[in-house]
Amino acid sequence: MRAIYSYGVAGAIVIVGALWLGSGTFVAGGNGPGNGEKPIIAFFDKNAETTHTAEAGHAAGEIDPKLTIAERVAEASGAEAPLQSVRTETYTVQPMPVEVPLRGRTKAKSVVSITPETQGVVTAVNAVKGQVVKPGDVLCTLDEGTRAAAVAQAEATLAQAQTSFDSNKALRDKGLAAANTGIAAEAALRQAQTAFDQAKLEFDRAKVTTKIGGVAQDPIATVGSVLSPGQACATVVELDPMLFVANVPEARIARAELGLPAKVTTVTGQTVEGKVSFIASLADEATRSFPIEIEIPNKDGKVLSGVTATATVSMGTLPAHLLPQSVLTLDDNGALGVRAVKDGVVEFYAVTIISDSREGVWVTGLPPTVDVITMGQEYVVPGQKVNATNVTGTPQSEGTKAAAEGVQS
Repeated sequence: MRAIYSYGVAGAIVIVGALWLGSGTFVAGGNGPGNGEKPIIAFFDKNAETTHTAEAGHAAGEIDPKLTIAERVAEASGAEAPLQSVRTETYTVQPMPVEVPLRGRTKAKSVVSITPETQGVVTAVNAVKGQVVKPGDVLCTLDEGTRAAAVAQAEATLAQAQTSFDSNKALRDKGLAAANTGIAAEAALRQAQTAFDQAKLEFDRAKVTTKIGGVAQDPIATVGSVLSPGQACATVVELDPMLFVANVPEARIARAELGLPAKVTTVTGQTVEGKVSFIASLADEATRSFPIEIEIPNKDGKVLSGVTATATVSMGTLPAHLLPQSVLTLDDNGALGVRAVKDGVVEFYAVTIISDSREGVWVTGLPPTVDVITMGQEYVVPGQKVNATNVTGTPQSEGTKAAAEGVQS
């Protein structure tokens, strides 16, 4: 009984296998594409080999086991086959902002050492570190010494010369003095005036003032020290305006211009807007980049010098298309591009990616207006006729854009 059961199961398996193999195709290699194919059923039914082509008009969706592989492909893609359905969306060229990111640091516009124009002992220091000073503020005071006495003497001499000149003029006006006597009196008066001006200027030099506004920094002189011309009373850092310094790659320098708007963001989270104020005409030999400066307002002095920062310089716009990243594909040669539909026929356009963003990718190489295949592009080839449904402006279109944004984020 056990043997009968075993042979029965084996026989059933053989029958099932024979039926399955009979529904397939026998392929004899070495005969070229589409040649050497023969339905297995033809080995048992001589009429099947001559009649299977005529029976190709079977019901839609039903696979005829008598057809060869080549015949099945031809039936699926032939002239009588239904057109492949795809979904398209219209994209139009638009101005793409050209922004160049830079990495650099902030830098004070100037760091000036305030030095006296004369020599003397410091009797008072009128500034401390971190103090905000304005142009004309006194930072140090030197010992007057004999300067006050020199001014008093020069003033007395000037008064005497003025009196002599006035008396001589009165006599000349009355004809009691020769006209040429006024020359000596006028020369004496001018000499006295010059001596007084010099004495007064030397006296004023005892007060060391700043010509710029900013923040006082070290080194700062101490009371009792002796200062000479060239020795710093204090250092003033000019923080308004502040500078952002960085280097522009040589590939982008051709588009750089003075006055271009820029946005600077420091590592401390501060964001300020400024303009390009300087572009070097000589490249750095090591990096082949050009130093650039961006001037930013800093009236409140919150942006400090020497802070690492990034800047985005706007260099105008370029005509390009903004596409979702999902529509990009490769052709048979590996070229990056998109498949589009024109007059019901699929076309392939090679594109070049210029930039990417959260909204999608900016590309060039497309016609001004193009119907890009957004769904089904992997199932069609250039030159193929398709049934295209344009969804521009529909909820599906908005969903495509949202998907593109999700890919970028």
